[in-house]
Amino acid sequence: MENDKVVSILNDLLTKNYDAEKGYKEAAEKIEHTSLRGYFENQAKNRYDFGHEIKGLISKYGGEPDKGTSVVGDLHRTWISIRDAFASGDQSIYDECIRGEEAFSEEYGEVLADEVLPQDVRDTVVKQKLSVDKALASLRVMEGFTS
Repeated sequence: MENDKVVSILNDLLTKNYDAEKGYKEAAEKIEHTSLRGYFENQAKNRYDFGHEIKGLISKYGGEPDKGTSVVGDLHRTWISIRDAFASGDQSIYDECIRGEEAFSEEYGEVLADEVLPQDVRDTVVKQKLSVDKALASLRVMEGFTS
């Protein structure tokens, strides 16, 4: 029973990584600012790599990794709003990516609050959350890029 909960938590996180990867790819395709484009491309790859780590853990705990992005997840809606920002230019895309990263960091924090996580899962989630937080800090440093 405990493994089922771990697999469920991991699949939820996996789906959110799919959402974030897709959001970053869309942002990279639409943004004109070169440095931000490179940043978004790197983050899309980062989330892809996170997904592979999570898939390995899901399999280890006897589960089957979910495939594809979510339809109704909160994070998905956050990343979908990036699409709406495309019409408003680079600053709007940047702002939505900040919002998406903040939500993503919170999601990781919520996962870490669950006491059922085995140590290897906890270690991976901590490592990925630190990477997300570092990416968010890097993104914030780029604020004012349009000036």
